[in-house]
Amino acid sequence: MYEIAVVGAGPAGASAALFAAKAGKKTVLIDNGQSITKKAWIENHYGVMEITGPDLVELGKKQAQKFGAELVESKALSIEKGSYGFTIKTESGEFEAKHIILATGISVELAEKAGVNTKEGTEPRIKKVIDADASGKTNVEGIWAAGTCAGVSVHTIITAGDGAKVAINVISELNGERYVDHDILKS
Repeated sequence: MYEIAVVGAGPAGASAALFAAKAGKKTVLIDNGQSITKKAWIENHYGVMEITGPDLVELGKKQAQKFGAELVESKALSIEKGSYGFTIKTESGEFEAKHIILATGISVELAEKAGVNTKEGTEPRIKKVIDADASGKTNVEGIWAAGTCAGVSVHTIITAGDGAKVAINVISELNGERYVDHDILKS
């Protein structure tokens, strides 16, 4: 049983998994390799002069793994609610988690199959998004949404920040108090 399962390892998902794992939460990051960021050339991501989308995605997954997130490269097929949390069925097996963060980019199919509400998108070429509140909560208790699928701008810096924000909110709920992750320089 994982405390947090993140579906999608683009900037939003990998960022969410990084924060969750760094906070000591048992985290699984499920990725189907279809991030739209893999088609990007990026020169507007704070702290990075320039990077290819595929390199940014791989770096994000490695950062999440550095802190203990388990990476599963497989397509998530369905989410079922259970007595304690959720079961995510993938092409390569099943994973149980208390909370799920959907970071599925331009796809809302998995969310809709799980009973999560969607609404019309506002970004160019994004027809539907998950209906999530400002914290990332959806209408299904325990399922959260981050990044482009949650209606934020498709820019990598914005989706990465949204993934971190939603993870902080999930961690805070699990801890029962507001969680903050601030590292300081070592002397």
